Amino acid sequence: MESDGVPERRWWKEAVVYQIYPRSFNDTDGDGVGDIPGITEKVDYLDELGVDVVWLCPVYDSPNADNGYDIRDYRSVMDEFGTLADWADLRDALHERGIRLIMDLVVNHTSDEHEWFRRSRRREGAYEDYYWWREGRDAAAVDWGSDRGPDGEAPPNAWQSFFGGPAWSYDDRREEWYLHLFDRKQPDLNWRNPRVREAVFDLMDWWLDRGIDGFRMDVINLISKPDGLPNDFDGPFNGAMTGAANGPRVHEYLAEMNERVLDRDLLTVGEMVGSPLPMEHARRYLDPDEGGLSMLFHFEHMLLDRGERVWERDEWTLSELKAVFNRWDEGLSETGWNALYLNNHDQPRMVSRFGDDGEYRRESATLLATLLHTLRGTPYVYQGEELGMTNYPFDSMDELRDVDTLNPLRQAIEGGEVASFDAVRDGIRANSRDNARTPMQWSAAEHADFTDGEPWIGVNPDHDEVNAERERADDDSVWRYYRDLIALREEHDALVYGDYDPLFPDDDEVWVYTRSLDLGDDVAGDSADDTGERLLVALNVTGGDRDVRLPPGVASDEGALLIGNYRTDDALREFAAGELRLRPWEARVYRVAE
Repeated sequence: MESDGVPERRWWKEAVVYQIYPRSFNDTDGDGVGDIPGITEKVDYLDELGVDVVWLCPVYDSPNADNGYDIRDYRSVMDEFGTLADWADLRDALHERGIRLIMDLVVNHTSDEHEWFRRSRRREGAYEDYYWWREGRDAAAVDWGSDRGPDGEAPPNAWQSFFGGPAWSYDDRREEWYLHLFDRKQPDLNWRNPRVREAVFDLMDWWLDRGIDGFRMDVINLISKPDGLPNDFDGPFNGAMTGAANGPRVHEYLAEMNERVLDRDLLTVGEMVGSPLPMEHARRYLDPDEGGLSMLFHFEHMLLDRGERVWERDEWTLSELKAVFNRWDEGLSETGWNALYLNNHDQPRMVSRFGDDGEYRRESATLLATLLHTLRGTPYVYQGEELGMTNYPFDSMDELRDVDTLNPLRQAIEGGEVASFDAVRDGIRANSRDNARTPMQWSAAEHADFTDGEPWIGVNPDHDEVNAERERADDDSVWRYYRDLIALREEHDALVYGDYDPLFPDDDEVWVYTRSLDLGDDVAGDSADDTGERLLVALNVTGGDRDVRLPPGVASDEGALLIGNYRTDDALREFAAGELRLRPWEARVYRVAE
């Protein structure tokens, strides 16, 4: 929030967050699965890169139906990853280097092996209504069905799981159906039950008492379901998405969480599935008097190129991508804060998706990094992004691990919708979440030096060229550029708090904008009065040369080139003349004036 137009200083606005997917980061015991000691072993790598926060994907005890997002015990660590003592060692190693730690909070659902669910299926007292239990329907009387229940009985409604198939499964012991918006081993918690909410707040307090610095909240806008769980055959998943996303009591629940647990000194980022996310909801999620979150992840830009199925793709244009970022910057400029990302553990690699992972891999990787670190918001770096890691060339279903890819693909093949994996291979290669989950590429050694054993998922064959050892030894590498970008953002308040003014919004080849903090303006909470500055960012998002004529008042013969991803002797001369000649995937950041 701002006070009288003056931006409010917060540490998490100035931070750069590094996301770690533990299973694929670094393995120290040779079982082929990354572990917590492996992260601790690489803390100096993170410190040298310059990041401020680590977001640790789930390490809780889990049967791994969805790689840890199906939690069996929120207060213990999965054996594959280590122990709570290992986790404490990691926390301490990070904090000693001034790096904060946030944990994944997954409380829309649990594992069906969680003690809460076991007691609920036995109808034990306080636990009976911890989940969404319903009686089935007469299959002859409805237009939907399932093979997950008794003969002649259909699920309570027609909702479909986001991972494929019905969103309901039948429990033989309780003799009722339970709701699971994701995998059948991930039953949804019933947040209408105040005991559920109190249990969630207790486990949040438990982790905060252990010194964490915040939470990334998984699919947090799905926790409130609508009365009657109505079908919507015209909506995604027959109403599961339209019904559950931003449900009727979600702001009430988060306001209660805000009052009971949260603190403005914590970094709290909510994952908001569904698109488009209405701006009025976004503002309420971020309002300190309501949801109280620091920022949120929306999916509007992530869905530009996606069809309805995991193998389907749509065309996108740069002007469409710009329009999404522009809309969100304007929408939250006075009443919130943006989280900036182009890939994560649920998305393919950004250089393969939005850049050029061939001839211009380095240039496009650094251009996309420049974009994320010079827009208004907090940048999120996903592990390996700083190396320019690319999508994996999957050749068969045997190489896939992700249920969000495998479940719908198998169902489509069994139902005759798709002939085989080969028929949709290009789409799977482009879209699968497994692209982000291949092991971190530390060196050109066998298995990229991720493990001494057999990795749980294949290592990208390009690791002989794309790896941390090679990147750190090269002064012109993607990794070096990331380190310089992170340092640049620390040095310039305008890149954090400055106004964002897009130029040429309809241009489908270049992205140009200014970031401005007026001279004499203070940032709330800062005693300095000389933070004013104006910067220009120019990006050529094509594989060819592009000339850019700057509008009057932007060019300056007193400007300075702060960073760029090409070596050039003409940058200042071109800037003074107001005519830039940008090479393929070239990025430049100028200081216009102080």
